[in-house]
Amino acid sequence: MPDTNTREITFAEAVREALAEEMRRDARVFILGEDVAEAGTPFKVLSGLVEEFGTKRVVDTPISEAGFTGLAVGAAMTGLRPVVDIMFGDFITLTMDQMANQAAKVHYMSGGKWRVPMVMRTTLGAARRSAAQHSQSLHAWFSHVPGLKVVLPSTPYDAKGLLKTAIRDENPVVFFEDKMMFKMKGPVPAEEYTIPLGVADVKREGDDITLVATSSMVQVALGAAGLLEEIGVSAEVIDPRTTWPLDEKTLVDSVKKTSRAIVIDEGYGRYGVTAEIAAVIAEGAFHYLDAPVKRMGAMHVPIPFSPPLEDVTLPTERSVFDVARALCNRS
Repeated sequence: MPDTNTREITFAEAVREALAEEMRRDARVFILGEDVAEAGTPFKVLSGLVEEFGTKRVVDTPISEAGFTGLAVGAAMTGLRPVVDIMFGDFITLTMDQMANQAAKVHYMSGGKWRVPMVMRTTLGAARRSAAQHSQSLHAWFSHVPGLKVVLPSTPYDAKGLLKTAIRDENPVVFFEDKMMFKMKGPVPAEEYTIPLGVADVKREGDDITLVATSSMVQVALGAAGLLEEIGVSAEVIDPRTTWPLDEKTLVDSVKKTSRAIVIDEGYGRYGVTAEIAAVIAEGAFHYLDAPVKRMGAMHVPIPFSPPLEDVTLPTERSVFDVARALCNRS
């Protein structure tokens, strides 16, 4: 983080600041989605923006994710910079044609003549008691599609810097925010800054094992690293920050140093982000590994509404600690 004046603000405030600053900087930037104006979204992340920018730049839409996402693709192709708000990540199912078949492919299919500089903001994450249709983490879907960039911030600092970069990018970017992190506070510079896409961040340095974690799982990994320190295991925690572009070098270099790795993600393990990152590590650091690369993700079931059941579907500090301790041969 730059050595500058900082404030402690929430994740939600960091996102709102990024949007407001980019809308002031560039008149082409506008927001559209369900309940984004007067309601400020169900999570109140956008509260106050309509008062400053008006309803022509903070646009409430009908309940038609496919419709207003398609509108955003067209607007971006004509030179605007829309930010689409999909209030729950589960609803990206309704946007898949517009994102995977249109936004992701327009630049390629036009021989580079057209671009789609748009951002889709949406959520991921369970543990909010929102049940099976409002709790999924589906970021692996978009990470699979050529032409899309995918961002998963884990701190207020990262959220603001990455979102500003995403809005300025000439390509479609999907920006996933964990809904349980909106009230999380952290230091954020008052001055202008951006964070490049495709650059991982070492959240904690260590020598014995690498914990690669995304989004909310970064905080879980940091908690597990603290527990591991108590038994003499030094864990390095790396946040890729973007699943595409993916900073493979930082991941591989870390595992070459530590010789062990666990990949932790809130999405499902089957054909998921943990599998891709584990493969990158296995291919790039195979001869340095002293143990198999372990993967930890959501249990392969629909997310339950029952709080006790929901809580056991996700990796925790203790479960990561237990897997790491076993990998490091500590009883």
